[in-house]
Amino acid sequence: MATSKLKIGSHAPGFNLPATDGSTYSLNSFKDSKALVVIFSCNHCPYVQAYEDRIIALQYYYKNKGVSIVAINSNDITNYPEDSFDHMIERAKSKQFDFPYLRDEEQKIAGVYGATHTPETFLFDNERKLAYHGKIDDNWREPEKVVNRYLRNAIDELLDSKEISVPETFSIGCTIKWK
Repeated sequence: MATSKLKIGSHAPGFNLPATDGSTYSLNSFKDSKALVVIFSCNHCPYVQAYEDRIIALQYYYKNKGVSIVAINSNDITNYPEDSFDHMIERAKSKQFDFPYLRDEEQKIAGVYGATHTPETFLFDNERKLAYHGKIDDNWREPEKVVNRYLRNAIDELLDSKEISVPETFSIGCTIKWK
């Protein structure tokens, strides 16, 4: 279970987790990125499903701008078998994820990040200090009605060396399913 939320300015906790692409990723895997977005995600949550295309679009848009995205699934698979690693592999292939999708089987990484929801985003700068934490935007159901693109705005401000105008929002979505 989450211990406490990371505070803005905190360093990114390390991780070393298996991914659906057959590799293992650590925080150091992204050392050359100007910014790193860590998104706690899963397969079954309708909020995550509603945001998947937007996450894919974010990675596509920012890939050549030095921004990396990584998604981490920490959910219990006993009660949520659709979040199993095999199902994650299927989901990543069917949605053509262009970012690593990692499995946090022991739920330790979600705990040290203080993650509570899916999707929940953490944006880190090039020193891996937390610059933004919260939701992706202000309308999970209807992307065409989004007014505030919190994560995208924070990434743009970070890349432009500006102060993040909205460094934190409350997270919405499904709760992480703890063992």
